Amino acid sequence: MVPTPVITPCIKVCIVDGESGLCLGCYRSLEEIARWSRLSEETRRDVMADLAARRGRIDPAKLGPT
Repeated sequence: MVPTPVITPCIKVCIVDGESGLCLGCYRSLEEIARWSRLSEETRRDVMADLAARRGRIDPAKLGPT
């Protein structure tokens, strides 16, 4: 049986914002990034569903143009 790949929001822009604690590339916390492959699929889906809303927690000047 071929293992199912783990879906990730990572875009290889790994810079953590000190104020929000979120990655400027994928909007996950350091804890979520570190545990990502061990999280349940349901938990990963929940995090993925919340990522767009997390963008608003980061100062827009740090994100550049959309």
